[in-house]
Amino acid sequence: MNMRKDENGQGSAELILVVGGMIVIAIAAAVFYKNYLIGLGDDINNTDVKAVTNKIQALKNDF
Repeated sequence: MNMRKDENGQGSAELILVVGGMIVIAIAAAVFYKNYLIGLGDDINNTDVKAVTNKIQALKNDF
């Protein structure tokens, strides 16, 4: 039996483990920074809504 024949799937298995590890790290980072990410979305939404509201009010005053 030749050992080279037994290592055909090793590259694929290593790639799957690396990609799986990166996914686990990304999920852990998202959980760790959850409050920051939620707050960031609220700030962006509030700023955008205020800007659009101000523009609509400006247009309303012009007409």
